[in-house]
Amino acid sequence: MAYEVFYKKSVGRDLKRLDRDDAGRVLEEIELVLAKNPESNPTLKGRFAGLRKFRVGDHRVIYALMEVKILILRVDRRQDVYKNEV
Repeated sequence: MAYEVFYKKSVGRDLKRLDRDDAGRVLEEIELVLAKNPESNPTLKGRFAGLRKFRVGDHRVIYALMEVKILILRVDRRQDVYKNEV
């Protein structure tokens, strides 16, 4: 079952900060891999409790899983993605 993927407006800014190749790779992985099996990724704890993370190389995608929808909340490098609020 494929999930429908939605993006928060701020994700566009997140992707613009990445290298063009990295941003393309992240988007491709979201559409091809994450949309097919989002339940397999770990649930976060602490400030981000209830959200999930998806790894794409050195980048992390923070997302919320809702029934048949995936809401992408943040995309950033591993060391920076957890520093600010979602």
